[in-house]
Amino acid sequence: MLMLGFTGFLGLLKIVLMALAAFGLIDAAFRREDAFRAADKQNKVFWLIVLGIALVVSYLFSILSILPIAGVVASIVYIVDVRPAVKQVSGGSGWGRRGGSSSDGPYGPYNGGR
Repeated sequence: MLMLGFTGFLGLLKIVLMALAAFGLIDAAFRREDAFRAADKQNKVFWLIVLGIALVVSYLFSILSILPIAGVVASIVYIVDVRPAVKQVSGGSGWGRRGGSSSDGPYGPYNGGR
């Protein structure tokens, strides 16, 4: 009975870690290439490869081996360090930004008091 609960917990943990890697991979895919260079965080292809490998490794291997742990570390580094820096440089979400100028206010464009 105890082993069944432990196996269920590891299964849920594996799904969570795969979701973390998948989120990072999808987020990196929608970011602009030049934002990675401007933020000085490697490049987009590097992060796509690392996060893709992390997703595959977390699917194929047991959660108790070293490769999924390395994949989790890579996913966490992307989400905690790289993603905010790239998001700040690119100035938005990257998931289909709304159009508009940088001088637009909440009620329309700012015309300088004219």
